[in-house]
Amino acid sequence: MNTANEPRKAEAPARIERPRGAWMSHWAPELRILLVAVLLAAYFQFVNHDFLLSNASLVNLSQYVAPVAIIAFGEIMLMIGGDIDLSAGMVFAFAPFMMVFANDAGAPMWLSVIAGLVAAAIIGFVNGAVTVYLRLPSFVTTLGTLFLINGITLTVSRGTPAATPGSPEFASVMGAWGYSEIIWTVAIAFVMHVLLRHTRWGLHTQAAGANPLGASEAGIHVNRLRLGNFVLAAVLAGFTGVLESFRITSIDPQAGGNQIMFLAVAAAVIGGTPLTGGSGTIVGGLLGAAVLGILSDGFTLIGINAFTFNIILGAAILAAMIFNIHVGRIRRRGAR
Repeated sequence: MNTANEPRKAEAPARIERPRGAWMSHWAPELRILLVAVLLAAYFQFVNHDFLLSNASLVNLSQYVAPVAIIAFGEIMLMIGGDIDLSAGMVFAFAPFMMVFANDAGAPMWLSVIAGLVAAAIIGFVNGAVTVYLRLPSFVTTLGTLFLINGITLTVSRGTPAATPGSPEFASVMGAWGYSEIIWTVAIAFVMHVLLRHTRWGLHTQAAGANPLGASEAGIHVNRLRLGNFVLAAVLAGFTGVLESFRITSIDPQAGGNQIMFLAVAAAVIGGTPLTGGSGTIVGGLLGAAVLGILSDGFTLIGINAFTFNIILGAAILAAMIFNIHVGRIRRRGAR
């Protein structure tokens, strides 16, 4: 029997156990998209045995997925907060030209790349400032800058392509080597996933997207988050344009455009990010881009034209949106 003078034994802390299936529930959306990607890849491999066994096919697939995925990462951060950037495709073309101008002015290649990214960041800042502080819908703001940036790019380039500067070694790291773009994509996906899921910035972005008023009353700087995410999305779009310029070895003022922007948004939606905001994952965006890449490359190998790909893409976006809305309603009912 213990007395008052005897030291008390330290009690073992209670062990916190996760509910069964919590891990599976957390990753369920990504696992569903991964399953779709695997099934599509298996189908196209069965139809054409060179789909996954040919190095050229794998390179083409990776080079399709990479630019769509990187731009999608920025769009996901915006879409979680209820915004969107329609000008990303034009920033994609604008940043490489700023890189060329800096290099022509005598800047070393690495500094020229940074100059292109800074130019992209300025565009993102303008998009964010107009949207946040003048209270314009991001759709309207970025629709205006879409045409503005396109006009500036065509004016400064005189509508003619430019050769990509830099040594072969630098170019190979920045996109000229077949798999360098996808390596950049995976690295950026890892950083963005950590940013979204394991930092205050990402957690506050999700909270602000789900309930802006509640987040603001809780002390979260919602406007600062939105502005920062516009800058981040523009920098990722500009960096993607730089990577593509080294891969193609030339810079086209008409490159990117609305096509790559809409593909990035489609990858985000297919990956589980609703346009209504409040939720989304970087891994889902990467898998969404992979699904689009598998469809595009697979259709090309089996001889189906691009018109059919657009039909499938449109149906996939509609199906993903309907599914996301339905799942969201079920979750809200469960929360009550």
